[in-house]
Amino acid sequence: MFIDQVKMELHGGKGGDGIVAYRRELKVENGGPFGGSGGRGGSIIFVGDEGLSTLLDLKYYKVLKAKEGERGMHKGMTGANAENTYVHVPLGTTVFDDDSGLVIADITKQGQEAVIAKGGRGGRGNMAFATGTIKCPDYSEKGEPGEKRYIRCELKVLADCGLVGFPSVGKSTLISAVSAAKPKIASYHFTTLVPHLGMVRVKDGRSFVMADLPGIIEGAHTGAGLGLQFLRHIERCRVIVHVIDMAGSEGRDPYTDYQIINAELKDYKMNLIKRPQIIVANKMDLPGAKENLEEFKKKVDAPVIAISAIAHENLDELLYKVADLLEVTEEFSLFEDDERENMVVNYTFKPEEPMFKITIDPDGVFNVSGEKLRRIFDMTDFNIESSIARFARQLRSFGVDDELRKMGAKDGDTVRVFEFVFEFID
Repeated sequence: MFIDQVKMELHGGKGGDGIVAYRRELKVENGGPFGGSGGRGGSIIFVGDEGLSTLLDLKYYKVLKAKEGERGMHKGMTGANAENTYVHVPLGTTVFDDDSGLVIADITKQGQEAVIAKGGRGGRGNMAFATGTIKCPDYSEKGEPGEKRYIRCELKVLADCGLVGFPSVGKSTLISAVSAAKPKIASYHFTTLVPHLGMVRVKDGRSFVMADLPGIIEGAHTGAGLGLQFLRHIERCRVIVHVIDMAGSEGRDPYTDYQIINAELKDYKMNLIKRPQIIVANKMDLPGAKENLEEFKKKVDAPVIAISAIAHENLDELLYKVADLLEVTEEFSLFEDDERENMVVNYTFKPEEPMFKITIDPDGVFNVSGEKLRRIFDMTDFNIESSIARFARQLRSFGVDDELRKMGAKDGDTVRVFEFVFEFID
């Protein structure tokens, strides 16, 4: 089954918890704190694998979690780091952040690695908190939670040239004639539902990868027919082979077909219309094809290669032309010039995100929240009284107490910091 788009929820591994321990050895007085820190949590890393051709394996991983780091140990020993989780994906996979729509990684090379969800760092043991004034701390940190991400993976096949055109113009017949690819061929529309790749070898020794892509219809750039599926896979092709049914066997006008396809390429953007295009007049063995070709050439100011894919006529000329174009054509940017302007990063001063914010619920409870504060909260062990006292000192140093007073908090008022609830005491 060919799957080219999946959504997943990823969780980087949580860091291991630090521990509270003390040095107790014969003839060692006042040994002091000896609790080690936790190990780092595992990250989720995507790896390019040329042996894969579909995202089918990822379809069944709705939620993927990396391993947690090992907790700290006695004698000041740090826990082991967790192993990273490696996910193999086919070449041509683009990973998007599903919330923001930004590209996280574009995997196009064998063995290329991209960290998609980072693991959290290990929590510090009580040995790490010892200072000149606090010689024997009795608290430690919990491990940092790993990065949580909702992602969307899209597979865009890696091919040098792509066959485009209306359904039933002979694209599948053409690729089966010039390569070992065996797509389904039938006398009805949309027999090609997924892209097919074929390795084409020219008689002079050159070779390239050709893609037979699902047929396109008018309105494809808005999603009509199999439009978006087709257009997504042609984004990486350097040369476009535009196949036209020159015999008009479907009752359509060849020149009108040519205009509609080019309009769809232009409207989809991604610089598709700027790529070198080879116009192929197919089905020249059928009645009326030669007459239509003469009329077509009068309207199009570009060379046209006349072939018959089913009769294997003039295919060598086409393959030489494709190979010649590929030698002089570099990869295209996937964005138009006006789209690039919108992508320019303007480095301007932005005020630092506040550590916390306080809101008052209708029932009078003061709610303290904030992304930075959440990280500190998650790494605090609320089962240890001294650890809670440290968290309270941190809140005070951040200015939470002063802000609560400004907002009218009095003795006995309820304050909620995420899941931790306490009474305010001035």
